[in-house]
Amino acid sequence: MNMVCLDMEGVLVPEIWIAFAEESGIPELKRTTREEPDYEKLMAWRIGILKEHGLGLREIQDTIARIDPLPGAKEFLDALREMTQFVILSDTFEEFAAPLMKKLGWPTILCNSLEVAENGEITGVKMRIENSKLTTVRALQSIGYDTVAAGDSYNDLAMIEAGKKGFLFRSTEKIKADYPHLPAYESYDELLGAIREAIGK
Repeated sequence: MNMVCLDMEGVLVPEIWIAFAEESGIPELKRTTREEPDYEKLMAWRIGILKEHGLGLREIQDTIARIDPLPGAKEFLDALREMTQFVILSDTFEEFAAPLMKKLGWPTILCNSLEVAENGEITGVKMRIENSKLTTVRALQSIGYDTVAAGDSYNDLAMIEAGKKGFLFRSTEKIKADYPHLPAYESYDELLGAIREAIGK
């Protein structure tokens, strides 16, 4: 039995923080897990910048409402759903993900949640579990699933390397150069074909 595990941002939807950085005019917020492997450190830094500028959850959700999935992402998931089971494993937050999941046809996503004050200020994060992507992949394997994973950032590498097959998708040149043993793809058709071959369909 197979379970495909997919990253969300950069793979299925644009990077939320980059979109918000552009809308808010705060270029520092463009930093993502492509540059900073430590997600909790990255989020603490982001929360500090939001506080400094007096921005909160509502402003970010307003930006998210205008974000559409990457072209072809929904069709890719529809085709994948016919082939096998999949789950989205993301370090994003429930408060961010819901409108994007609606546009993708409500796939299953396992992610984190935010701590938000009454005035809408983001005060912290509630991580679902430590090393959530790898831990979830290991848990799926423990109940009999072979995992195949794809992602684009440093925080995806552990889950990509832990399964029977893993792929980089629209990753950076540096990550591709540092992990040359991982097949790297740029189109959904290529990724779908690689998954099909990996699961023997």
